Amino acid sequence: MSDAIFRRRTALLTATLAAAASLALTACGTDLDSAAENTPTVAADKGISSTTTPKTDAGDTQAAASGTDASVTSKSGSGTTAKGSTGSKGSTSGIVTCTGANTKVTAQTVSRPLNHLLLTVKNTGSRTCYLYGYPALRFTDAQSVPPVDEDTQPQAVTTLRPGQSGYAGVRLSAADGSGSGGYTAKTLSVIFQNRALAFVGSGVKVALPSKGVYIDSSLTTTYWLTNPSDALN
Repeated sequence: MSDAIFRRRTALLTATLAAAASLALTACGTDLDSAAENTPTVAADKGISSTTTPKTDAGDTQAAASGTDASVTSKSGSGTTAKGSTGSKGSTSGIVTCTGANTKVTAQTVSRPLNHLLLTVKNTGSRTCYLYGYPALRFTDAQSVPPVDEDTQPQAVTTLRPGQSGYAGVRLSAADGSGSGGYTAKTLSVIFQNRALAFVGSGVKVALPSKGVYIDSSLTTTYWLTNPSDALN
């Protein structure tokens, strides 16, 4: 074999080996690129990164610090306060003392118990009124106001809303005839008490039966009550 032929074969073999090596490297690189593309990238996914900070504004921050919703507080807080104040003021100023000017007083004799009279006071005004204490009764020719039965004192002041009524029972005379100084009275005036429990005014004239009512030293009255049965018992 001549030198020229040997060199040509050597060059051809070298070129063949180089081409094979190049193809092998190319194939390897392709596999690596494919593997890289298929590897999960969890840290790069949106919403997963631990370094992501939600966007907030000053109102949200303040609401979170106070434990309340800022929009609710600003929209309804002042409105609620205003309504509450108005309602409270209205209810306080709307309550007055029951007098002859805002009530109607009637008297009715009853069959049971004997010798008793039922006084009814109806609120004819437009506002709630307080019916304080007990009535002062002025019968015809009476020299003094009859005493009140202390056992009938209610736990709270009798309060009348518009249209509601309060009651007082009056024992006119002793059923067994033990009373003294008895006579027939044909007129009656009822005087109201104020918040200080003082009797004010000249009283409201109340109609009695045409034949009048018989009274004696046993004459007493109850406190103003909300139930007519309690007033008579």
